[in-house]
Amino acid sequence: MGLFHPSPHFLAALTSARTAANSIYCPPSLQSSLNLQSGILHAEDKDYTTAYSCFFEAFESLGTHGEAEGDILKTDGGANKGQALGALKYMLLCKVMLNLMRDVESMGAIAHAHQNRNLTDFERALREYRDELSSDPTTRSHLAVLYETLLEQNFLRIVEPYSIAYFAECVGQDVQGE
Repeated sequence: MGLFHPSPHFLAALTSARTAANSIYCPPSLQSSLNLQSGILHAEDKDYTTAYSCFFEAFESLGTHGEAEGDILKTDGGANKGQALGALKYMLLCKVMLNLMRDVESMGAIAHAHQNRNLTDFERALREYRDELSSDPTTRSHLAVLYETLLEQNFLRIVEPYSIAYFAECVGQDVQGE
């Protein structure tokens, strides 16, 4: 982002193209590209709210339909993580530009807890960022699933150091297959 200031003519033409693409069949990859370009132009015009919406539409479309090879995070020589990841980064940048840092921080805290398989950190993030994380039913639903996953991973982390033979011995059973 950042090489030129979009004129109203660019924005009008892109809006017209998006409208036309919505009124007829348009391949999802083209629709995603239009949404990405529209978001970039709105961001250049410092309209970060509209830009965020465009990037979200692009991300959603790429997530639903995948990219050219059907892989949302398709790599190109390891350097390019794909358009979907780019749209996600742009969405986060828009949140920063709109000074909605708690939205970004809340997802960072959840990601950190998940990466570390730390249920305590996850619960702390849910309490600390309650407004940001519980206001949306979709987010609440997915966080509940993530909580269950983390709970399972915590159990696995506890039992990982032990062997099947040790568990069998603890419960007074023979190890089958020996």
